[in-house]
Amino acid sequence: MDDERQKLKNKYQVIIVGTGAAGLFCALALNPKLSVLLVTKKGIKDCNSYLAQGGMCVLRDPDDFEDFMADTLKAGHYENREESVRTMILRSRDILQKLLDYRVDFDREGQDLSYTREGGHGKRRIVHCKDETGKAIVEKLVDQVLERKNIQVLENTEMVDLMIKEGTCYGACLNRHLEGDSNKSIQPVFADFTVLATGGIGGLYENSTNFPHICGDALGILRNYQVRTDHLDYIQFHPTTLFVEEEDGRRRLMTEALRGEGAYLLDRHGNRFTDELQPRDIVTGAILRLMEKEKTDHVYLSMAHLDPVRIKNRFPYIYAMCLERGYDLTKDSIPIVPGQHYHMGGIHVDQRSRTSIDRLYAVGECACNGVHGKNRLASNSLLESMVFAQIIAEDIGQGDKKSWDLENLSWPMQRNWADFREKNQKGLREAIEKNRLEK
Repeated sequence: MDDERQKLKNKYQVIIVGTGAAGLFCALALNPKLSVLLVTKKGIKDCNSYLAQGGMCVLRDPDDFEDFMADTLKAGHYENREESVRTMILRSRDILQKLLDYRVDFDREGQDLSYTREGGHGKRRIVHCKDETGKAIVEKLVDQVLERKNIQVLENTEMVDLMIKEGTCYGACLNRHLEGDSNKSIQPVFADFTVLATGGIGGLYENSTNFPHICGDALGILRNYQVRTDHLDYIQFHPTTLFVEEEDGRRRLMTEALRGEGAYLLDRHGNRFTDELQPRDIVTGAILRLMEKEKTDHVYLSMAHLDPVRIKNRFPYIYAMCLERGYDLTKDSIPIVPGQHYHMGGIHVDQRSRTSIDRLYAVGECACNGVHGKNRLASNSLLESMVFAQIIAEDIGQGDKKSWDLENLSWPMQRNWADFREKNQKGLREAIEKNRLEK
């Protein structure tokens, strides 16, 4: 990236922390006259959105609204905020059109978009890009972001604290890791508005489909400021991750779309033991009960009964991934095990994605707007994150809230940042467990 655009200023109109679908889409949706700083802890594409395989839900037509709503509420055990679900569904076609404008190359059947089905869905309403939908979306969003003159991107830049005083957020303390973890590499960066799009909590778990560096940073930091959170214990385990030890410790996802296209789940004797198209938490429970009963550490997924040509064309990434690890998706029973996948709880936000702190927004997996309830319906996460990212941009508008005089602001920076980070992660783990025990 251009060296000039790597220089960190003291003040921006908007800071966005995180470069998944939520953060990228929000940056693009903001008024292009606003100065925007977009920071990410690792590389710009090192986000969980990039790993999403299955697809993105959209409203097929007006007649699908009630069914889409019903499927989402049922999967969420009716603990969803219906207003949030309604907003997501009604705005889904607008988000799809915006992605098409950004030249995301969704699969087609002839001239029409191709739709697939996953667990918990009563019909096909999921658009997809083979089996790497997240990658296809993130890459196009990144292309757009890098063309915008008003958006500055800083990679390998970690948010270590938020500047919150008397119920208002004034920006973030950022570590560019230029000189290790010393105070010299950490500086306060002020903003009229701060948007948290930091992703989930998978890095806290030994077996997760998430990148290890995504470990609930925003949630851990905000515990120091009494910010409202919701349902921290609502954690989803994906039923099917590849049961192979990986060097980076991350479980490889076996998308729900495999089962949507007809894959079976089998016990060690080769027998089906559950309805594969139930919501994720139900299927995960069935797998765990069978594993306990059979005293085994995995079960199997099989597509051997399906057309091998279609499997290779529809799931080229997963086919190649399995082949590299010694399994042929068209012939073999693939060993799978549930793994931590998604956090439905998070920072409480209202219908405009505002937190309980003034000038501070949260969006995507780190936020809890109530769309997902107790359990997320497959392929709702990409859609939900971008819908509410768009809403944040609309709420910020022209950025016409009265700004403050930078000369009158300062921020104390003397702190043992390594201890602060460790304390935050420990506190988050304890809060999640406390929530779980209370229920």
